[in-house]
Amino acid sequence: MQADSVNNAATKQIITQVLNAWTAENKKVTDFFSKYADDVYMQEIAEGRNRAIYLLGHLVAVNDALLPLMGFGERLYPELEQPFLRSADRTTEHSYTVADLKQKWQEVNELLSTHFAKLEPSDWLDRHMSVSPEDFAKEPHRNRLNVILGRTNHQASHMGQLNLLHKHALAD
Repeated sequence: MQADSVNNAATKQIITQVLNAWTAENKKVTDFFSKYADDVYMQEIAEGRNRAIYLLGHLVAVNDALLPLMGFGERLYPELEQPFLRSADRTTEHSYTVADLKQKWQEVNELLSTHFAKLEPSDWLDRHMSVSPEDFAKEPHRNRLNVILGRTNHQASHMGQLNLLHKHALAD
């Protein structure tokens, strides 16, 4: 019984650390898009690369897609999928402003945080909705916690790109 208690405490600690990393990456994105006037985010990260506004829309769409993946319900903004997940920057017209996307970013992440807070450790180690129960039995690493680890790394990667714009904006 004592071993179960230790394992449960360790599991909770690991989940807390993963969620803290997720929250920290979200804060970095939020802070970045609060630094400059909106027109700065219309610039390319580097010559011939994505614009910052596209990366913000992309990150909103990816986080929004977590809602059904984690079993929390439907996306809030399914209309973001085409311009920010299925299309490259500047290949699909959209009328979203930086302010629109920042608001959507905040709303999606607040909803995710509300759902995350309700999950028990066993829920985090349960399957995500893109894996069948049969496949999950064979591959138990395909769980909700692993999804958040991947999405945290995804955000960190895009923050690395956004930091190139930061250097460019400071040089102007």
